[in-house]
Amino acid sequence: MNRGYMGKILMVDLSKGEFREETIRDEVYEKYLSGLGLAAYLLHDRIPAGADPLGPENVLGFVSGLLTGTGSLFAGRWMVVGKSPLTGTWGDANCGGSFSPAIKRCGYDGIFFTGASEKPVYLYIKNNKIELKDASSLWGKDAIESEELLQEQHGRGARVAVIGPSGEKLSLISGICNDKGRIAARSGLGAVMGSKKLKAVVLDGKKRIASYDQAAVRKLSKKCNKWVQFQLPLGPSIGAGLLGTLLRVLPTAMAMDGMIYKMILRQWGTGGLNQMSPEWGDSPIKNWKGSSTDWPLKRSKSADPDKIKRTEFVKYHCYSCPLGCGGKCSMTGKYSETHKPEYESVLALGGLCMNEDTDSLFLLNEMLNRGGMDTISAGATIAFAMECYERGIVTREDMDGIDLAWGNADAMVVLVHKMINREGIGDLLADGSRLAAERIGKGAHLYAVHAGGQEPAMHDGRQDPGFAVHYSVEPTPGRHTIGSQLYYEMFQLWKKVKGLPGKWPFQIYHKNTKYKASIDKAKEAAACSKYMNVINGSGLCMFGTFLGVTRTPTFDWLNAVTGWNKTPEEYMEIGARIQTLKQAFNIRQGVEPKNNKLSGRALGLPPQAEGANKGRTVPIDKMMEDYWQQFGWDSSTGKPTVDTLVRLGIDAR
Repeated sequence: MNRGYMGKILMVDLSKGEFREETIRDEVYEKYLSGLGLAAYLLHDRIPAGADPLGPENVLGFVSGLLTGTGSLFAGRWMVVGKSPLTGTWGDANCGGSFSPAIKRCGYDGIFFTGASEKPVYLYIKNNKIELKDASSLWGKDAIESEELLQEQHGRGARVAVIGPSGEKLSLISGICNDKGRIAARSGLGAVMGSKKLKAVVLDGKKRIASYDQAAVRKLSKKCNKWVQFQLPLGPSIGAGLLGTLLRVLPTAMAMDGMIYKMILRQWGTGGLNQMSPEWGDSPIKNWKGSSTDWPLKRSKSADPDKIKRTEFVKYHCYSCPLGCGGKCSMTGKYSETHKPEYESVLALGGLCMNEDTDSLFLLNEMLNRGGMDTISAGATIAFAMECYERGIVTREDMDGIDLAWGNADAMVVLVHKMINREGIGDLLADGSRLAAERIGKGAHLYAVHAGGQEPAMHDGRQDPGFAVHYSVEPTPGRHTIGSQLYYEMFQLWKKVKGLPGKWPFQIYHKNTKYKASIDKAKEAAACSKYMNVINGSGLCMFGTFLGVTRTPTFDWLNAVTGWNKTPEEYMEIGARIQTLKQAFNIRQGVEPKNNKLSGRALGLPPQAEGANKGRTVPIDKMMEDYWQQFGWDSSTGKPTVDTLVRLGIDAR
């Protein structure tokens, strides 16, 4: 088979300790691709309606992408899927590292787990031998220590996905780690893994991954890499912060070309936005009630990209990535090194909590990576607790004697330890801000910022309403890695896909136009969702696709690998099918899509009185309705219509 995909999945019944291979028909890949699309196709019917996410009937899957291992660039992402215990919706989490090709080299496009083991186990596959092995000695150890021990036993060539204590203790904001700190963090799927007593998945296969036209793949990748390697000197990072200030004060905005962001990534990684975003209004501050006036450049210098980069001793590349936006950094104290803290982690643990202590950002990042807990949700939950403490809703006694004042870094370290281990007040906070607010009562829900139960990332919809839309409408709510108005500008899909609104690079427009609902904006948001489903079915990295669809040749790679010769419009239709199937999954599980709307504070209800987003409100209800209509879903409920399901060939019984 020379079409990129392996044509098989592995089903593992943890209750019985049994394995079963299943062959997947070619037609399924043509309708859903691999990766996230294949997972949606399989799990829609296999997870029963009303399933307990932490019960044996939930199915947990690890999937690779159709382009992974084919010579396509940026194709190193793997995804974990299942019903989310955090939101009760379709759940998925995306991660880089080196685990994605390991799935396919074992001969599978996905490995899926049903049931639950009575004792801790891990799955071990070496070539054609499949085993469930005792993990009792690993249970209780952190994710990095566990990975090191497994590689000592099975060899450095083995690739490991593993949970830490957070997942073992069923924290609803826990994730799954690989490469000693890269984490598939969102949707709480680490808790699903913990509920199944599955400590790790260890893979060491040697299967060949073949393409239809390998020469064409190499030619496309070579051309793409020329764009990746093109780099202009950007100067010191303070320039990025000052650019954020300029973007804040100008009455106009400019359509962005993704090459600019690529250059930032290449120089600093995602942390290149650490000071720019708060100035610009892109990063929420002080539990979303603060603004750029509370976190000016003199305070955000604790996260100065140059300052962080000076601790980097080696760049980190995910599999098949020529960009290398990651890094390994040295640190002082208990741990000698850590993965370079990403933008999301820095701002969630920094500006959102008013924490100016740089050393604590490194420490907290490493603690959460080892514990296997999502830095976004952890930081947001701490910020929520800090506001409750400030308002007297909780007392120091309630907080186990911790002085949870804004910016108290030492208190944050103690609290994170408690959250990972479910000790004292950490037990209440370990499941995220929505459940914590319900347990606290006293009006605490007013200060828990979430969409459907998941804390949104460090991109403010009051600055870019596209983020607010996707936080609210995605089948996995609270997700920032799908779309925004900025993303649409960088994807430049109109250059390949007919019928989409076009934008000239660097086109100037008035900022006020961003806050008006329109059919064009709905088309743009829907296009982002469709395209990202194609990306996540292919195993591509979103950062690579920001170069633009003519520079990162997603559709051409897919055709070269599979021999399908599909048009861009046909691939976008596949993206629409995947999106609709995930939404149908939610409906089957009893989810009301309109209830996943982002919290009012993050929508500008009421609008802020000062700062970068002063006076802004997102017309979210109209934007959600317009978005749903673009997919052929009921515009008032978000439920796919029968006509749409039939047109897409989806059986949603």
